[in-house]
Amino acid sequence: MKNLKLKAARVAKDLSQSDLAQLVGVTRQTIGMIEAGNYNPTLNLCIAICKALDKTLDELFWEE
Repeated sequence: MKNLKLKAARVAKDLSQSDLAQLVGVTRQTIGMIEAGNYNPTLNLCIAICKALDKTLDELFWEE
């Protein structure tokens, strides 16, 4: 399932996939795969992404 909430939060911060990847210490491909729903990130990576985007785990990763 695509993570549109992550993509929207990233775009709202005016960050490219590469920018976010650099902030959290992964490759751009990893961010792209998370957004596309093809990669299940570790909890530590989820937390790093949330901190970089000023969001909570619920806001970005909880499925409704």
